[in-house]
Amino acid sequence: MLIHLSSIRRVHILLGILLLALLALPGASLYYEYSGGRSCARCHEIWQPYHEWQSSAHRDIACTECHGNVFTLDAGFHLNNIRRLWSHLRNDVPEQIRLKPPQVYETAERCRKCHQQEWAGWAGSLHSATYAEIFLDPTHNRQRRLADDCLRCHGMDFAGGIRDLVVPLNTTGPWRLHDARLASRAAITCLDCHQMHRQGLPLMKPAVKPQTATTQKILQPSLALFDRRELMHVSAGRLPLPEMRDGERIVKISPDRRQALCYQCHAPLATFEVASGDDRTPVGVHEGLSCLACHENHGQKTRASCATCHPRLSNCGLDVETMDTTFKSTKSPHNIHFVKCADCHAKGIPKPRPGTRRARLALQLTVNSRQLTAR
Repeated sequence: MLIHLSSIRRVHILLGILLLALLALPGASLYYEYSGGRSCARCHEIWQPYHEWQSSAHRDIACTECHGNVFTLDAGFHLNNIRRLWSHLRNDVPEQIRLKPPQVYETAERCRKCHQQEWAGWAGSLHSATYAEIFLDPTHNRQRRLADDCLRCHGMDFAGGIRDLVVPLNTTGPWRLHDARLASRAAITCLDCHQMHRQGLPLMKPAVKPQTATTQKILQPSLALFDRRELMHVSAGRLPLPEMRDGERIVKISPDRRQALCYQCHAPLATFEVASGDDRTPVGVHEGLSCLACHENHGQKTRASCATCHPRLSNCGLDVETMDTTFKSTKSPHNIHFVKCADCHAKGIPKPRPGTRRARLALQLTVNSRQLTAR
């Protein structure tokens, strides 16, 4: 009888503890959500990111909106928080709190809640390619062996080297991912090119706003490259624009600082020769134009970009969208980035007669090109 009563008492105690926990969790969640980040800053190691957040465009957004809370359905999330608490209690505090690659990916997934238009553009672009699409491509893998350097752009959020991602590392295959769950995960996320705790004004309503690349602010404070080695962002304003060459000639490059971010992945070889490596620096008729003059920031769509500068016809009287360039067909020998008048006019470019329609078109193109180059 005594054993039975003792068992009942233990059950009641356990139920009481469980009830207290259930009551405490919502209270703790509300406290953290409505404390304006101050509760997070009680740990001295959080002060730096807390102060950065206070002057950022996200200062009106609670920490828990992006970083999760007690109700986050992810065991790994809570286990990581327990590890951090244990490190705090042991005074084993890092110099700077930094998100690890898996946490960067999880946080980026929450961007779409507010940035719906940008997310939709990114989701429909090549920048949203998955790990399977990039690292299991037989055509690429037979030509070039996969290496750690691939992760510099195609896998900034992956915690490990190429040996931890794909097997076998050869040019014969068949290839597979060590972790099959990565197959459908995007290899390039929002936080690879943007930093959350950046200075700026909070987003104004409406959150979804029509805006084109040519009307946006030239250099948004959020633009930054995520360095997977240092686990930190480098602002686009601190990234250099390269000095590109076309043979012995130095190529004119748009002063648009946003391109510095593009060049980190769409980069030339060490010779800085135009069209080498993954470079797409425009020369010829498009020399001096910014990448953003033709490519949208997130969607990379270019279908309507010709109309930004061109009338329907080029200054030689051809329809710019149907003439023989890679804009019309990727199989064209005339790459839209490098096409020159001399490619078709090998004997010289005839000058338009003053007062003709062709002369007026050429003048309009010159004015439009100068305006875009100055951006």
